[in-house]
Amino acid sequence: MLSSDEFVDAVNKVLEYIRSGYAFQVVLSRFERFTVSGSLIGFYLALRHINPSPYMYFMRIGQKAIAGASPELLFAISNGVVETYPIAGTRPRGKTFEEDRELEEELVNSEKDKAEHLMLVDLARNDMGKICIPGSVRVEKLMYVEKYSHVQHLVSKVVGVLRKRMDFIDTLVALLPAGTVSGAPKPFAINLIEELETFKRGPYAGAVGYITSPKSGEMAIAIRSAFLYSDILRIQAGAGIVYESKPWLELEETEHKLAALKKALKLVESR
Repeated sequence: MLSSDEFVDAVNKVLEYIRSGYAFQVVLSRFERFTVSGSLIGFYLALRHINPSPYMYFMRIGQKAIAGASPELLFAISNGVVETYPIAGTRPRGKTFEEDRELEEELVNSEKDKAEHLMLVDLARNDMGKICIPGSVRVEKLMYVEKYSHVQHLVSKVVGVLRKRMDFIDTLVALLPAGTVSGAPKPFAINLIEELETFKRGPYAGAVGYITSPKSGEMAIAIRSAFLYSDILRIQAGAGIVYESKPWLELEETEHKLAALKKALKLVESR
């Protein structure tokens, strides 16, 4: 578990590697944990109300459970076509319509966020190339804004045609972990994350979804989620560190991403 100061220190260490040319981006995360009583289903229902998202889920396995409202699709396969929707670039929602539009304009005009986003779109295209017919991978929509209760994101859509000998599991292996929750180059980013975060991510930033046949189904990235271990609830969020990153602003980004989860928890505890 990283405190706020420890997270900032870790960001500074990442920046040293980036400025030395070892990486372009590394996604560091931090978590907070709470002791809770009762079922996680109440938290999930509150989260559905506070932060409705395209990918909502609740699962319990023994003493463990996960409840989430993920905005990001890792991939979907249907009729031989694979789709992935990388998200990179975040701003909070404004308190007024005018402030919200200002923050949106700031996001779409940010050279830092656009550069980070394009890099991760390229990484997604590269990952898709491992399982798709050569020449079929394309960016269908580039850098549009999606808004949620507490944050707004830059999103793109990348599609490709699945090779005949590839299936759902091959796609999962090729795309996991997503570049948007690890970094680039991916192998270096993963090793640095393991060193600096000092804790195991567990299901965070993994995949949650369903498979309907060997070549169809979809998986969302397990972010904006809560993980219950007996009576301990853990929430987690990350920020993509790039050359121009400011450590305290990256810490603030994780706070914005945790806000809906904290609000849902507070709502349940007040009942």
